[in-house]
Amino acid sequence: MPKGTTSRRPRTRAALLRAALATFAEHGFGAATIEQVCARAGYTRGAFYSNFSSKEELFLALFDEHSERTVRRIGERIAAVAAEADLTVDALVDALVEIDPAERDWYLVTTEFTLHAIRDPQAAWVLARHDARLRTELARGLTAHLARAGRTLTADPDEVARLLVAIREGGLAQSYVEPDLLPPGHLERRFLAPLLTALTAPAAPTAAPGDAGAVPRDPEVTDQ
Repeated sequence: MPKGTTSRRPRTRAALLRAALATFAEHGFGAATIEQVCARAGYTRGAFYSNFSSKEELFLALFDEHSERTVRRIGERIAAVAAEADLTVDALVDALVEIDPAERDWYLVTTEFTLHAIRDPQAAWVLARHDARLRTELARGLTAHLARAGRTLTADPDEVARLLVAIREGGLAQSYVEPDLLPPGHLERRFLAPLLTALTAPAAPTAAPGDAGAVPRDPEVTDQ
């Protein structure tokens, strides 16, 4: 493969992903065509098929990209807060419920693909694998961030991650239908802190550095 082709491939892929998100949001995943994605990106069908085997694979690449970006943004936001002050559950919730204005397009696209997957067992199986990877990252990050806030989960982290996703997606559905009455993130901002508090307990205190290897004194033993 010529060197120039290799160096252009990431740019081509990125352009196709951007075009796919806009095209799927405008026309719907089912109605959108590969030709429309290529035209918006300014590439040929050949360029598309050198990066993706199907429209479904294109969506899953978008899904993974969005998941990675979301997890990274939450982590960066929490790290910034923790650098200024002690992390609290309220501050953690603020990072979790931050909604980018562009999220509406992604919500339209992922909701329609989810409906497609519910009708198609093979698509459902594949989507579930990608969902599971996202939940693993969310559960790992949530456990670590709660520990920094002095809390530990008392429920299964994967199930808590499922609950958080359900709350976010359900809240956004209502917000996008009634944006003036229910701004995006409003329900999560109001109820996630008490929910996380109910699903956690104070973390066990850590031993002081000098006490890490200490052995409890036997009350029956007296000094000689």
